[in-house]
Order: sequence, then C-alpha cells, then structure tokens
Amino acid sequence: MTVDQDRTPPVPAPAPAGAYALTEAEAALLPDDDEVAFYAEHGWYLTKKLLDDAEVDELLAASERYYAGERSRTLPVRPPRLAAWQPSDGPVQRHNDYVHVESDPIARILRKPLIGAVAARLAGAAEIRVFQSTLILKPPVAGEPSNIVPWHMDKHYWSTSTSERMLTAFIPFHDCDEEMGTLTVVDGSHRWKETGREDSMTRHFADRDRDQLDAVLAANAAHNGAEIRRVPLVIPKGHMSFHHCMTYHGSGPNRSSRPRRAISFHLQDGGNEYRHFPLAGGGEASYNHDVLVRRLPDGRPDYADPAYCPVLWRAEGPGAHG
Repeated sequence: MTVDQDRTPPVPAPAPAGAYALTEAEAALLPDDDEVAFYAEHGWYLTKKLLDDAEVDELLAASERYYAGERSRTLPVRPPRLAAWQPSDGPVQRHNDYVHVESDPIARILRKPLIGAVAARLAGAAEIRVFQSTLILKPPVAGEPSNIVPWHMDKHYWSTSTSERMLTAFIPFHDCDEEMGTLTVVDGSHRWKETGREDSMTRHFADRDRDQLDAVLAANAAHNGAEIRRVPLVIPKGHMSFHHCMTYHGSGPNRSSRPRRAISFHLQDGGNEYRHFPLAGGGEASYNHDVLVRRLPDGRPDYADPAYCPVLWRAEGPGAHG
C-alpha cells in the first residue's frame, strides 16, 4: 500500500489565470443551446466524447491499483456513512467514496476542466466545484442483490445543501449499455413536486427498503399526473451522462460477462452552501463532509473547502462571478 505520511488532503494552490480556458476543440464539445434546453426539460444529458481512450484506460488502471490498496492518502477520520468496499466484503457491488481525495491518478482525470465546463453549461453556473466522487464496480452476477440500485434522487441525501442545481456525471470506463446495468433515469422527474416531506428519505438508498422506494416514486408520479418513463442511458467509452440532483434514477443487474466499472462524480455549483436541516423526529440531517471539511466563521461546515471540494471549473473574465 502506498500512503502519504500526511493523511490530511492537500489544499490545491490557487489556479493561475487561464487555468480553466478550453481549447477550440474542447469548446466544440460543450452542450449547445438546444442540448441545455433538453437537460432543463428532461433532467439528463448524454455528452460527446469528453475523455480520450488513454484517459479512460488510466481510470481503469488506477482503479485496479486502488482496489489493490494503493492510496495517495487516506481520510483523517472515517465519516459515519462512508462507502468503502474492501476485499473482505466479497463479490458484491463495490462503492468507494472520496476517490478524488484518496487517489491522485484518478483525481487528475476527474478534474479535467472540460467536465466542469459541461456541468456549468447545464446548471447555468459560473463555477462548478467537486462535491463527491464514488468509484463503482458492479460484478457480472445477474442475481447479485446489491447490483440493483433502487429508484432515488440525489438531493434527498444532500438535504444539508442549499442548491437545487447540483448534478452528477456518470463516467463508465467502457461502453455501457442496459445489459451491463447502466444508469437508468426517470425522464422529466426533476420537475415533479414531491407529495410531502419524508425525513427517512435523507437516508442512503442502501439503507432503505427497495419496495418502499418504488412506492415513493409511484406516489410522486401519481401526485404530478406524470408517466414514469424509464430511459436506460447507453454510454460509449469516453462519453458520460449528467443528471439533475432531483432526477429519479437507478440501475438494474449486470447481465454481461464483465464488470461494470464507473465513477459517479457529484458536482455542486459555486453558490452551494451548508444549511441546517432539522428532522421532524428530532436532530438534524448530516452529510459525510460535515466531519471532514473546515468550518466557516459561523461554525457551519464549509462545502467550498478546497481540500475536499476543489473548484473544477470557473468562468473567467469581467462579470464571470456575478
């Protein structure tokens, strides 16, 4: 195992002027106005090829080294609901949070400014920061119960975030289709009005009953007079999908002969902050960041802490931060 002596994540140096500039070829890969409008209406978007084959292959190789124990550093404390698969857990679906902190080879590719620029266009934001990253491996075992991810929306687990523009990039390390258990979204569900507040929904889907989550989806669709239109996202190697933080999504079993490998890359706009979110039954909602990030002057966790939530992309020039 390779681990730095200092367990605390390094604070990135301030980005030099022009650090977020895109080449002409990269700018051509940004979503156009029609694609931004599609995302606003449907709550999801399939990108052009944002990563070349060498970058995707390095993600795969770095993930294998990560699974073998390689770390650039480890977290100074273990958050209460950390996803951290280890070999002793066996051939279940693997989830490992904070790979952008623990693996520099993975972080170098995830922090490609083009990814942040695409997210900024979709979210209508002048700045995009990392929120979380989860390395995922879905084994090629059709009957493995953990392979089925029930319907959920990310915002339920981000109740301590003020923003409703947050979004997630799903980045597979290969061609990814329905046979492999690709990400499936419920089209347009980010525009639904929820039936009511359920404090239990702040718990991660892995801690929830699948039938209950299915019932919540059905109830919200009925409440909105909406059809549940499931769209499996077919994603070629080097491409990725984005979905809105309030879009219902899940995934089915991996019926192929090889593992489905990916990173779920959660992103926040520059205006996102921590907020207190009291639970009806007492206490407050929390997120894993809350025991890791630095504190603001008023004592709240700082969701702009560059050690855990570095800037991925920022518009530059006059009026860029307005």
